[in-house]
Amino acid sequence: MKVNEIKGRIVAKGYTQEQFAQMLGMSKRTWWYRLKKKEFGSNDIKNMIKLLDIKNPMEIFFEE
Repeated sequence: MKVNEIKGRIVAKGYTQEQFAQMLGMSKRTWWYRLKKKEFGSNDIKNMIKLLDIKNPMEIFFEE
């Protein structure tokens, strides 16, 4: 998972990290923990793809 790419897209959309966490239905603390560990459920990933308008999620979420 490309964490910096996700953070950049959040900023580009005009959201704060806290706002984005709330949009995903989690606390800011949970967001940071999951981001640090790169551990998100499939529903979280689907929501991030939709909210951040990600066209090619494989490049961001599934690194080789």
